[in-house]
Amino acid sequence: MATDKFVSRHIGPRDHEINTMLDRIGVSSLDELIEQTVPSSIRLKQPLAVSSGLTERQYFRKIHDIAAENKVFNTYIGMGYYDVITPAVILRNVLENPVWYTSYTPYQAEISQGRLEALLNFQTVVAEMTGMELANSSLLDEATAAAEAMIMLFNSRSRAQSKAGVNTFFADENMWPQTKEVLITRAKPLGVNLVFGDINSFDCDDNTFGLMVQYPNSNGEIEDYKVLTEKAHANNCRVAVATDLLSLALLTPPGEWGADVVFGTTQRFGVPMGYGGPHAAFFATKEDLKRSLPGRIIGITKDVNGKRALRMALQTREQHIKRERATSNICTAQALLATMAGFYAVYHGKDGITRISERIHSIACQLTEEIEKLGYKQLNKDYFDTIRFSIPEKVKLEDIERLSLELEMNFRYFENGDVGLSIDETTNLDDINWIVEVFAKAAGKGVPTICTIGDACIIPEAFKRTSDFLVQDIFKKFHSEAEMVRYIKKLERRDISLTHSMISLGSCTMKLNAATEMLPLSWIEFNGLHPFIPTDQAKGYHLMMDELREDLSEITGFADVSLQPNSGAAGEYAGLLVIQEYHKSRGEEQRNVAIIPSSAHGTNPASAVMAGMKVVVVKCDEKGNIDVADLREKSEKHKDTLSCLMVTYPSTHGVFEESIIEVCQIIHDNGGQVYMDGANMNAQVGLTSPGFIGADVCHLNLHKTFAIPHGGGGPGVGPIGVAKHLVEFLPAHPVVDNNRKGITAVAAAPWGSASVLPITYGYIKMLGGEGLTKSTKMAILNANYMATALKDDYGILYTGTNGRVAHEMILECRHFKADSGISETDIAKRLMDYGFHAPTLSFPVYGTLMVEPTESESLQELDRFIEAMKGIYAEIKEVESGAADKEDNVLKNAPHPAYKVVSDDWNHAYGREKAAYPLTWIRENKFWIDVARVDDAYGDRNLVCSCEPIESYMED
Repeated sequence: MATDKFVSRHIGPRDHEINTMLDRIGVSSLDELIEQTVPSSIRLKQPLAVSSGLTERQYFRKIHDIAAENKVFNTYIGMGYYDVITPAVILRNVLENPVWYTSYTPYQAEISQGRLEALLNFQTVVAEMTGMELANSSLLDEATAAAEAMIMLFNSRSRAQSKAGVNTFFADENMWPQTKEVLITRAKPLGVNLVFGDINSFDCDDNTFGLMVQYPNSNGEIEDYKVLTEKAHANNCRVAVATDLLSLALLTPPGEWGADVVFGTTQRFGVPMGYGGPHAAFFATKEDLKRSLPGRIIGITKDVNGKRALRMALQTREQHIKRERATSNICTAQALLATMAGFYAVYHGKDGITRISERIHSIACQLTEEIEKLGYKQLNKDYFDTIRFSIPEKVKLEDIERLSLELEMNFRYFENGDVGLSIDETTNLDDINWIVEVFAKAAGKGVPTICTIGDACIIPEAFKRTSDFLVQDIFKKFHSEAEMVRYIKKLERRDISLTHSMISLGSCTMKLNAATEMLPLSWIEFNGLHPFIPTDQAKGYHLMMDELREDLSEITGFADVSLQPNSGAAGEYAGLLVIQEYHKSRGEEQRNVAIIPSSAHGTNPASAVMAGMKVVVVKCDEKGNIDVADLREKSEKHKDTLSCLMVTYPSTHGVFEESIIEVCQIIHDNGGQVYMDGANMNAQVGLTSPGFIGADVCHLNLHKTFAIPHGGGGPGVGPIGVAKHLVEFLPAHPVVDNNRKGITAVAAAPWGSASVLPITYGYIKMLGGEGLTKSTKMAILNANYMATALKDDYGILYTGTNGRVAHEMILECRHFKADSGISETDIAKRLMDYGFHAPTLSFPVYGTLMVEPTESESLQELDRFIEAMKGIYAEIKEVESGAADKEDNVLKNAPHPAYKVVSDDWNHAYGREKAAYPLTWIRENKFWIDVARVDDAYGDRNLVCSCEPIESYMED
């Protein structure tokens, strides 16, 4: 193979090393290994019909040509999406920096302190701006945040309300249409009676548990909701508020007039529009609702030595514990985008954000004045950035649209013929003149010349913010670029990412995120487009997305793919709704039972319940496989109500189950559909496919198999592929016609997180069918090489018929505890001293470690990890033999932070060198940890989730 082919850059082991690896495994060829691993009954008979791989240079030219097909106009549509100025210091040092975008979700706090601080900053910004007591560290988008607010209030009803069946949720009709649509989608399966209406005529009755308003509303009008909120509270009805975070620099925050939940998007805080995403939604609430708050919360705690530390708090990943009793199926967030938004606030501070807000409002006021002089009437009495004009009788709306497009501008057009403009931080004097020119020419009047930007403010005193915000030191110190870049770098040094070492997380597929794939993300042709522009301005996007859908359809064996779901869990949910809509179309609405193996990822049962299904758990046998007899019995028992099976393949246990075709047939024979969780597609691509196996629906984690980076916990993308009979039910969208007539929208934007799709597009185009298949084979090779090396020391919990694992494996660690007292957590923490992120901890089997090396890791890196694991095994044996103390040993005290290793106060029975440099090669590139093992329980007992002074907090 030519060395300029991308596959040689993507795959870690060199061709000459493969035979060495195969010898150690005990097979003669890669094909023999695949034959022993993947059942012959499910292997594809033909190679993937995906075009041959491009070189990186060829792809760069191709994506450049595609980008050129997109037209970047000045867009004043608003509706939750606005042009922004991303500070270059953030663009270059965060968005384009692999330390920030290749790190994993901070479940291992000690090696994630930088990211955790950045997210704590984000939470502080949200709490401060909204006037609320508590905020989480982001959700997927504004529309799904609205749905989470509705569901949280539904689940937080009083006992009396719940017992009485109170189920009405009232939402103002003047909310974004995409938000209303997602509310409809999410309310229906849960039995929430969702009512839209005029908020001014709202009359709270005893059957209403919550109401939702937008502030300012979708017309741009600022309404006074204080009396309404008091009225609602008097009737045991809670209030959720969608708001524009930037406007709250000038407007009274909802928390100050009684809101119970405040949510929205932080897109305006320096995150480009990106044709719809990804953007970090925010979600804030009152203290008494903290244990119902969806998503992740970053909290302050201390480490075992009393030093301040950060970690994820409360119910993080609660769906894995509660499963079908979970109140949310959220698994990923938008950590990278939340980090950018938090840094934006740090860089600008209160004064900078206030100046930006005042300038936006002043321009809106100035345009109102100038356009009204031309005979138009501005309809919004009180507004922040959005103005709405009725058109004089003699003015033609089509003239306004034509003239605006000639000047490369997009306005908002209301259904009744009004025209809207939403001003953003990029709007300048030239833009003001061009906007006025359109209205003047359409009215047949002379075009005035405006020479300066005004400074008017017409926000009434009753709406003006009087409280202070962003008062913490963090928002006052880093306003020069030099200081800002140093702060970013300081946090960067506290995080492990793929730039440091392999991240061997089972089920999470932390593979190479190639630089060539990432480059287009910074191009304005991709990130400067509003999702609701005319589609002829986004021809490049649609060329790319159409090709991507075709390739993903080929890879999955399905008829079509929807790109709308913006996370894996959202993909699960969307896929289940598609199945339910299919049953409904056949007059079988009673089909609502989802059969789920006990080994399933926790989001599976959580998603099923959210989709209105009843979960029936099927057992796994002693080898970790689905118990086929139990499956058959339960399928036949529920044959009249069976909706689907949710199955992960290869299994969550890391094995290609031989019975999968039989399993699918049993479900189909009993009237159900097969939903395949695509978490483990990295072991399928090119060798088999969900469609070939017999599945009807599958979601894909593009942030796993298809190279979109994890970003410290997001962005994620979870498109769903479906068989031909389900295509008509794929998600539609209320604003942009995406040629779907199926289920209502599951995300705010028509094509989800569109701006990161070039990554997956590039991954597929550069690997091609042959390279994709080789990547899968190499993932299986790397996993079996590692399993062979570690099985004697640790033991592999589950293997296939021939003793092989798929692309991941579960290391048995439970037997250590009885003899040495060493737990899987101790092993995970000790790996940090060796410079590695821990494998997946205690999932899917408690007391184990699940390892997935991916195809991108080189033989040298695999050997380093193996040597580290063997080193830890030797340390466990020292404890077992009594050579090391059972309590005071390197494992129980791990990790060993720099401040402790260099301290004069060293009173351990082992030396500093053993603690910090357990292997010789660690000296060459030591990752120094900033904190010792964190105290999670202390943090949950003393919950602090914003950048507050901590001196009194740490006195204990």
